[in-house]
Order: sequence, then structure tokens, then C-alpha cells
Amino acid sequence: MSNSADFPGTESSPARRRRPRPVRVLTAGVFALAGLIFFTSFDTARGTDIRTDASLLKLSDLIHERSRKNGELEESNGALRDDVESLAERDDGRTRAEDDKLAGLEERAGTQELKGEGLTVTLNDAPPDATAKLPGYPEPQPDYLVIHQQDLQAVVNAMWQGGAEGIKVMDQRLISTSAVRCVGNTLILQGRVYSPPYKITAVGDPEKLRKALTASPAIQNYMVYVNVYGLGWQVEQTGTVTLPGYTGTVDLHYAEPVE
Repeated sequence: MSNSADFPGTESSPARRRRPRPVRVLTAGVFALAGLIFFTSFDTARGTDIRTDASLLKLSDLIHERSRKNGELEESNGALRDDVESLAERDDGRTRAEDDKLAGLEERAGTQELKGEGLTVTLNDAPPDATAKLPGYPEPQPDYLVIHQQDLQAVVNAMWQGGAEGIKVMDQRLISTSAVRCVGNTLILQGRVYSPPYKITAVGDPEKLRKALTASPAIQNYMVYVNVYGLGWQVEQTGTVTLPGYTGTVDLHYAEPVE
């Protein structure tokens, strides 16, 4: 005779019925998780459409906001520097010769305005639908159609070689520690971000500046992309221009050997 515990309806069967089945446990877990997700979505959205990023602050927005604040801080720093220099000039004990020497050093350092004949070069990306204009050249890759860091550096270097007394890129004066850097298709210069078209203006002899630009091997290579794919290139003799003085920090940071 079989044991009664092997059949339903015996004293042991209620204990077996009270044991939860795996399928029911899984179903309950799924509903609980779904409820948690719905609550989290509601709490996050707060009545907004979370399926779009219109209400979210994009990384590019953060970058441009930081760039704007950096520009404001530079202007404030420049105003404070002018105030300090004005107060120092009241009774600094320097002779006229020493003042003239200091003014010359400040001019060469790029911290003072510079006025003179100028030449401006404008670089710009090619149209996104550009095709090869000359036979024998491949159809463009996306990399061919944008301004790169080396293109900007080539113009700046050629202008220095052409005897430029001072240079500004966009609205900022370059000094000896300035670094022209690009990230993607944007320019980062002294803590601020710029998009093309990029303008580089130099004060100096316009003819010498033009000759230096023409003689630069890097610019000659760039001109191939201008002629084939339509990258932007414009050189203008702008008459008398005024370059702003550099207003950023001039503190130097350098490494020291470990003793």
C-alpha cells in the first residue's frame, strides 16, 4: 500500500499547496520591477517628455557656457590689471627711461594694444556635400572637409615668419605661451571655444606676410584641399587694425626634477 503523503487530499497536501510556485514568484518579481521602473521614470520626468533630450543640458551647452564665463573673467581680469597699473604709475619711483623700457617689454609680450597695418586670413570648412572638383582625386572623406589644428598653426607660424608684430586668432591676442588646439571641428584657445569660420589677423608688412603665407609648405598642402574640395581660404588686407592686449593669466607652470 502506498503512503498517504503521496496523494492529494491527505494531511501533507496543504503544506505543498502553500509552497509558492517558481512561475508565480517570477511573475510577481516582474510586476514589482515594472512598478519600480514606472515610479523612477515618473520621478525623473516630473511631467516632462523624457523621450527627447530637449530638457537635458548637452555637453556642448556646458562647454559654450564655460567658454562664455571664461571670456567674462578675462575681461574682468584685464580691467583689474589696468586699475593696478594705473595706481602703480602714480608714484612708482621709476624714471622716464625705465617707464619706456617697461612699455616696450609689455608691447613685445602682447599685453598692450597694438595698432598698425594688418592682414587677415579666414579659414572655413567645406560644404558638407562637397565633391572632388578636379580629376584624379578621390571623393572626400569627412576628414577632408573640416579645418584642422595644423591648418590654423600653419597660418600663425607663417605670419610670425613673415615678420608679424602681433597676431590675434578670432578675438584673442596670442602671446608666447598661447596654444592653438582643435577638438573635433572646434577651436579651443586660452580656455574659450570657437567654431568656424576662423579669422587670424596679423599686424605687420602686408606684402611680407603674403609672401610668407605663399611660401609655407603646409599652406601649399592646404591649398590643394581648397582647390579640390572647397575648403575656405580668404586673405584680406584690412588697412589699419588694432589688436587687443592679452588679458589672461601670465603665470608659467613648469616641471621640476625630483631631488
